[in-house]
This record gives sequence, structure tokens and C-alpha cells, in this order.
Amino acid sequence: MQKEFDIVVHGATGFTGRLVIEHLLARGSAGLRWAMGGRSLDKLAQVHDEVGAPANTPLVVTDNADPASLAALMARTRLVLTTVGPYQLYGSALVQACAAHGVDYVDLCGEPAWMRQMIDAHHAAAQASGARIVFSCGFDSIPFDLGVLMLQDQMVQRFGAPAPRVRGRVRKMKGTFSGGTAASLKATMAAAATQPGVLDLLRNPFALTPGFTGPKQPSGNKPMVDEALGADIWVAPFVMAAINTRNVHRSNFLLQQAWGADFVYDEMLITGPGDKGKAIADAVAADKSLASDDGPKPGEGPSRAEREAGFYDVLFIATGRNGETLRLGVQGDRDPGYGSTSKMIAESAMCLLQDASTTPGGIWTPASAMGQRLTDRLQAHAGLTFAVEAA
Repeated sequence: MQKEFDIVVHGATGFTGRLVIEHLLARGSAGLRWAMGGRSLDKLAQVHDEVGAPANTPLVVTDNADPASLAALMARTRLVLTTVGPYQLYGSALVQACAAHGVDYVDLCGEPAWMRQMIDAHHAAAQASGARIVFSCGFDSIPFDLGVLMLQDQMVQRFGAPAPRVRGRVRKMKGTFSGGTAASLKATMAAAATQPGVLDLLRNPFALTPGFTGPKQPSGNKPMVDEALGADIWVAPFVMAAINTRNVHRSNFLLQQAWGADFVYDEMLITGPGDKGKAIADAVAADKSLASDDGPKPGEGPSRAEREAGFYDVLFIATGRNGETLRLGVQGDRDPGYGSTSKMIAESAMCLLQDASTTPGGIWTPASAMGQRLTDRLQAHAGLTFAVEAA
């Protein structure tokens, strides 16, 4: 039986959800039937009018806390795109419902302990029902997950084998992390303080690969000189590394260790050469503003001008078994936390439905579920570029 909708955007009245709707409108829906979802019909109607959506755009009341609402949602849509986080507070029932009913799901999750709990609880059900559950379809972790995938594909093409060592290095970034990211970090810290086992998962680079533990990984938690970049180039801890590295290792795991069971990966932020680079790296390492009460709040975000002035530039360096090196850059044309993230999750939803029909049910990463098909979409429609660079 054909369902009423291909996509329901759950959280359409929130800051990021509204940006997702704007992207879908700009794309002319790309041949998909979609609806705006949220807890309040009045707020949905208000946002519908503010973004200039067509009069016939469906509005759907969706409430994670209401089982009847979730059951009705499952009956009406092929895929749920949710921006309602922190997911450990508001997402568990929705993942369970999608996994049980064979409904696809994409989110912006950067909460590895909760993701592992969902994998343990619902991966088998999703496999059985055919639901494709794809976490982390925003700045965490698409540029990193797909960047490593593309670099490894190029290593195989050029040198005949993947690299056992890849470094992710953020060269430049302008823009704020989202209020949702800050809220997720606070919720994770609270869970670590009260729930047994959460802290161990957060510390484990292989938290998302049940039954598999690979080699020791760099901690990335202290400033250092990075010899791979040059004799005097400093790097600092990168706040998103704790989720991105876990997703990259899960991609390798789901791709049957295509990059090797001995694969080593870390991420850091380049701060520059000499004493100045060291001083910046030390300041970055000491910065705890994301976890403070002064950080961005969920539902808040930068202006359109600020989003359009934002960008990011990430370098990936592969080192092969015989010393071969290859570099790949990934750039985004909007601020990472909002402008680029909203385009990435929208394109992920469309890609999963239109380009990845052969991907079976289960809990996936973007790279393992969609791979090059998503890379192509993001380059065509979301302002990302992926390019091999000269050493």
C-alpha cells in the first residue's frame, strides 16, 4: 500500500527544522511528497506561512511522547527526518517505532552513548522490518564520514590498498555550533554522571562497533605539533571528534573492515605554526564554552547573513602501508551548525529514498548506507566539495 508521504520533517517549527523546510522548498521537493511535522498545529501553520510554503503543504501533528501519534505517523510516511534533540531525551520512542514498522529515519545525532543503546536495542528489529536508520546526517558526521570514505576509495584506486592511518584536520571553520549540539552535550554529561556504563562508552573509540575493538587510537585531547603537517604546525582538540571518530569506525565496521581491522583515525583542529599556533591551540583546549550556560540555546541560531558568511574546510591525510600519502579536502559553503547541516540532512533523506533502495534495513552511518551517491548529491545540491589535493 502506498503511503501518503515520502518524508515527514519532524521538528519543522524548530530553528533547524525550518531551514530543512526552506531547502526542500528551494529544491522543488525533488519529486517527493513531504509534510511538515510538529507538536503544535498552530506553530506549524505559523511557520508554514513564514517560509512561504505552498498552501497545500500538509501539516502533521507529531509527538514523541504520544504512542498513538507515533503509530499514526508510521502509517503515513516512508521516512521520518527528525531535528528534535537531544535525541537521548526525545528520540528513543521514535527510533523504536521506525525500526518496528519499517519506516526509514534520519537525524542529526551526535550522542554516541545513546546511539549505541539504540543499536543494541533496535538494529535487529530494523533489519527484520527493512527500516534504514541513519544517525548523524549533519556536520556531525557527514563531511568526516564521507571524506574518509572518498579518500580511502582513492587510495585503493591509486595504490591498490586502503590506508591504515588517516588524519582528519579542520583547517578553517566560521560559524557557531548549534544550540542542539550544546544541549546534547549537556544531556550526555548528565547521563554520564547518573547512568552506569555511559562514561565507558564515551571514552571508547569503538563504542559503535559491537563485538569489535580495533587498535589503540590517538586521544586527540591535548595540543601537539603534527608532524604530518610540518615540523612546526600545531593542532588542538576538536570538539566534534568524539562523535565523528566513532561514526567513521562504525562505517569501517559496517563495510566489513574495508579499511582494515587495524585502521587508525583521529581528528584535530589546525591552529598554525610556531608560538602563535601553540598559544591558539592551548586556548582552544581550555575553552569549555559549549558546555556553559552562556552557549546557544535550542531553537536559537544565526541570521541568514551569518549562515551565508559561514564555511568550513577539512583536510584528510592518508598514509599507506608503504609510506604513500594522499590528501583530500572537504569544504562547505555555509556555517556548519545550521546552514550546511540543514542541507545535508535534507539531501540524506532524499538520497536514502531515491538513490539507496538496495540498502537493507539496519542502523547505518551515512557512508555505509549511501556512500558515493550521497557525496554526489551534496556536491550538486548542498554546497559541499570533495577534492583530492596535491601534497
